[in-house]
Amino acid sequence: MTTGLHPGETPQDPRPTENKPLPRQDAVLAPPHVENRTRSSVITARAAASFAAVSRSVATARSFVRDTLQGWGFADIVDDAVVLTSELVTNAVVHAGTPADVLCLRADDGVRIEVADRYPEREIPLQGSHINMGSPDREGGRGLQLCAAMATRWGVEYTPTHKQVWFQLDLPDRPVGTRSAGPSLPADLLPLADGRVRVAVVQIDRAGAINAWNEDAEELFGYAPDQVIGKPLTDLAAWPHTPGTSTGVAEALQLSRWEGSYGIRGANGRVTPVYASHLRVRDAAGDPSTVCLLVRDDERAVLQTPIRMPSGDSSGSGEGQATDPFEVFIGSPAPDDLDGLLQRTVERARDMLDGDSAFLLLATDDETELEVRASTGLPSARQRFARVPVEAGPGRYGSARMPAVHDDLTAVPGAVPLLNGTGMRSVVTVPLKVEGRLTGSLGVAAEAQGRYSNEEALRLQFAADRIALAVESARLGELERLRRGSLSFLVEASDLLAGTLDRDQTLALMAQMTIPTLATWCAVYTIADQASDPYLSYVLHEDEDLIDGLKALLSKIRPPEPIPTPGARVWTAPAEAAHQAALRTSMRSLGLGEPATVSSGIGTTLATASAVGGETVVLPLVARNRVIGMLTLGKPTDEHFRQEILELAEDLSRRAALALDNARLYSERMAISQSLQRSLLPPELPEIDGVEVEVIYRAAGEGNEVGGDFYDLFPIRDGAYGFAIGDVCGTGPEAAAVTGLARHALRLLAREGYAGPAVLERLNSAIIDEGARSRFLTLLYGELWPQEDGSAVLKVVCAGHPLPLRLRQDGTVEPAAEPQALLGVMEDLELYEQTVTLDPGDVLLCVTDGVTERREGTRMLGDDGLTEVLTTCTGLTAGAVAARVMRAVERFASDAPSDDMAILAMRVPGLQQD
Repeated sequence: MTTGLHPGETPQDPRPTENKPLPRQDAVLAPPHVENRTRSSVITARAAASFAAVSRSVATARSFVRDTLQGWGFADIVDDAVVLTSELVTNAVVHAGTPADVLCLRADDGVRIEVADRYPEREIPLQGSHINMGSPDREGGRGLQLCAAMATRWGVEYTPTHKQVWFQLDLPDRPVGTRSAGPSLPADLLPLADGRVRVAVVQIDRAGAINAWNEDAEELFGYAPDQVIGKPLTDLAAWPHTPGTSTGVAEALQLSRWEGSYGIRGANGRVTPVYASHLRVRDAAGDPSTVCLLVRDDERAVLQTPIRMPSGDSSGSGEGQATDPFEVFIGSPAPDDLDGLLQRTVERARDMLDGDSAFLLLATDDETELEVRASTGLPSARQRFARVPVEAGPGRYGSARMPAVHDDLTAVPGAVPLLNGTGMRSVVTVPLKVEGRLTGSLGVAAEAQGRYSNEEALRLQFAADRIALAVESARLGELERLRRGSLSFLVEASDLLAGTLDRDQTLALMAQMTIPTLATWCAVYTIADQASDPYLSYVLHEDEDLIDGLKALLSKIRPPEPIPTPGARVWTAPAEAAHQAALRTSMRSLGLGEPATVSSGIGTTLATASAVGGETVVLPLVARNRVIGMLTLGKPTDEHFRQEILELAEDLSRRAALALDNARLYSERMAISQSLQRSLLPPELPEIDGVEVEVIYRAAGEGNEVGGDFYDLFPIRDGAYGFAIGDVCGTGPEAAAVTGLARHALRLLAREGYAGPAVLERLNSAIIDEGARSRFLTLLYGELWPQEDGSAVLKVVCAGHPLPLRLRQDGTVEPAAEPQALLGVMEDLELYEQTVTLDPGDVLLCVTDGVTERREGTRMLGDDGLTEVLTTCTGLTAGAVAARVMRAVERFASDAPSDDMAILAMRVPGLQQD
């Protein structure tokens, strides 16, 4: 850091000519409520300093401004100036990553401070453009908001090479003699003074040695100036060692302002009790020194600062309320949300102890771990929600339940895990307790070693005690909101998961419910059986462009072990693989690694590696005492999961596991059912020379492929074919069982040479033999013989079934058989067959009652409706006839069919003409 202080002169503009503001229309950001820079006041002193782009520069800049203004006697505005400078320097060295230049200008009515950074790619805003000062909840970007709230005047000036923010603080307008006053007292109540009151003025240099000693000091203590100049003040001071503190005279001389009592050993060997007021100043060369004003202790009223009454108590009565210690530390108004309160706490704690960083951790419900909730001066995005054990060191020394001071963290590795690799050397931590229960831990750290002592620990503990109850109250409020949100989330998730029995849809719902509510990315592994390895079934990322890369990365690493232990466990393999992939990609781009090979797959990019580089947890999917899969949740680089989120994810995984297992069982049973049903359907229909055949079959009920209706067409012998269409009473598996019996019995009996009536009589006996499982059956059975002249001869038996309809070429429609008794009711049947000849162009249409009994309210399609549809099919092929009939049936009613339907159409096209 380079500094320069020149009191008592009126300087020229300290900035180079090339850094002067650009013309107003394209350089100066001047919102309507902000005044541009003013030069009306006479500058009487200035101090400048440059700070490197490292985090410790923020604390150094605060000290620089504090010392400068204290030396100028501007104690009234020191606190505001330090806060504003701290925010602006933080923006420069931490967020912009550039050095910061700080310039302090003293005038007769206040002080002006300018902070400039050297960010090279900043755009110059246009005059009058909208100004977005950011969110007050963010750690960075609040400098302009604070300037607007606290400064008398402020502004922002841009050049192509740097940005400069300036603010001016005016001194309070107080008439002379009214800064503090006491009441008029009678003469006998005034403090006693032994003769003339003598005020010793002693100046101490940087090394703690005396370099000025006035006449009153010589009179009070008996030393001539040449006897003491050059000697350390500690040789003369008798310092009281107060229990619980370690501050001595040497430490007191380093403070910017100090008041208190100690003793001075005089030339006669006696100790004279004195009351002292110390002020730290800096001379024209920039060297710090301390001016000490000393009086006899019984004359302390001459120097002692009056106790300040609470602001707003102007009545002077004794009924004024005492200042709230919580408001003193946090400020007013206090943030009304937990994150804002915690962030304000760490910033105030850092400033109070002049640290480089600060952090606050909240305890989990069982007090076994601490979770990082707020930090400043640390990579907060990386550390947020990181968890560390409560007992983080050897024995009681490292416990978070007691205040602790570490002079050098390198001597106690792992004492404060949060600070590992951050460059912090010394730290003081204190617990936050409510009614004796640990609720959190507050710490302040510095890059230098030996910065903190028991006195700082006591100060920080006092502040922690003031805020602990407010923090715990806000934390409980947040937990209540999270629990209510969690219950709503779980209720909605349960409804969605229960609404589907499709396995793939269940996997997709599992992933979509977790992103982005619980995690940034999600992967679901499934396990088919105990002997199978986990299989990567579904991958989802909140950024769709990264899904393919993420899937490629996960497919290259071994899946997590299927451990049934409940709860989330950390899985480090994705982060390690992402790190290695990113390293190889970077080396190849620099030409330092092996040449990249051409691959048809999707390569892992740096963006993918960054997206998977954070914390990854695995939750087992356990259903019916078996691990059926794993739910994997991940965060981007250096991010961690909150404990409440992990508990919510565990609840979700239990519900998702049961839904996934139900979907699996349903899929297995559906596959078995469909396989059995397909076995009841006839194989592919044979091709018959001279006859067109078309079949349409629709089983009622979701997932059913076969019901109570059935059809068949099969060869019996050379030149002869059997066909059948039937309807078993009822639907579902019981009806399908009779369907299978009927179809296979028809084929067997027909191929044994039995005629149509004999085939149906024997089938009737077989159905009756089924006993309680039997179902009555309507059946149309016939045998078909194509003829050489292009016609076809049919022998038909219609046992209780809807009559077949014959469509002639002239458009007339007529029944092709007579009704007879149905099967499965009477044991002795006497059936007969009828012969029908189909001429070229004729169509025979056979349907089940699901077609004719199609209903819409009180209307029914019926035989007449079917006949009317068939009359419009003259000249159509068998396939077109079947399709038109089915379309008519579907359009007749808006509801889904409640009965099975089968349509068998046969047409004789006739001989082809050459």
